[in-house]
Amino acid sequence: MKKVFLTRAAIFALALLPLVSCSDDDSNSMSDDNTIAEIVDDTANLSMLEDALERTGLEATLDGNTDLTLFAPTNQAFTAFLEAQGFANLNAVPVATLKEILLNHVISGENMSTSLTTGYVKTMAKGSASSTNTLSMFINTSNGVTLNGGATNGGAKVTSADMMASNGVIHVVDNVIDLPTIASHAMANPNFSVLVQALTRNDQPDFAGILSGTQNSPFTVFAPVNAAFTSLLTELSLTGLSQIPQATLESTLKYHVVAGQNVLAASLMDNMSVTTFQGGNFTVNLEGGASITDANGRVSNVLTTDVQASNGVIHAIDKVLLPQM
Repeated sequence: MKKVFLTRAAIFALALLPLVSCSDDDSNSMSDDNTIAEIVDDTANLSMLEDALERTGLEATLDGNTDLTLFAPTNQAFTAFLEAQGFANLNAVPVATLKEILLNHVISGENMSTSLTTGYVKTMAKGSASSTNTLSMFINTSNGVTLNGGATNGGAKVTSADMMASNGVIHVVDNVIDLPTIASHAMANPNFSVLVQALTRNDQPDFAGILSGTQNSPFTVFAPVNAAFTSLLTELSLTGLSQIPQATLESTLKYHVVAGQNVLAASLMDNMSVTTFQGGNFTVNLEGGASITDANGRVSNVLTTDVQASNGVIHAIDKVLLPQM
């Protein structure tokens, strides 16, 4: 175990951290000589997390020598989670389900709040869509640290940061983080906000519901960023998304989705023809970097790959693909 020597001032500051409550036994007082698991065990407002870790056998993972970052839900967060999911208590949650939920709160390395940046990281959880690619988490640092879009989107917000441990760091959060879906990942990332507007336009099918579910899953979604839609409107001489006809928009959105497959970047091949949910095809090109040529010969570059959700995977692209109409 690493030994970290603290000044008296540092020990005093650590003792004042919010939401940290030591046991009545003074010999059990916390310092960053303690592991993540030990700090959770000694923090009154994390007692339900402690019970969950013990029930799933994950205490050992957080008690080891590997540096980890734990986003730790409070007792209030677990109580709200159980009520929302219809569970009477933690023991009513299937162990396998609870384990993946907990692993979705853990990322590799010691990540201080000041070192976190806006973008994707990998958690230790796996959804049902991929046996190899762990779930992604979107971190937004524009206003504090928000995970997967915050509690209203199945994510959380850090309320107390940088509880140091001998094997990493704990950030207390205000919600139990759900396993993200394609839809919730899209909603969490501000750079997909126009795509979300298109998917949720009144005259469209329930794309948000479809991409949140498991029917026809797993999905592979080639997701245009906001700038891609701006470019499309200029290309089509339109002033806004509302001017795109209903059938055209529906067909176009379906053209970005592959149903029944979780296609990771490593599985893409040069000149691969891909059949989409819309029924049309586009071609993947790998020479000079990954790109896609749509049915009209327009080329879109792949910007970000393998954003894993529980029901599929997202690859961000810089141009809206257009099917043959």
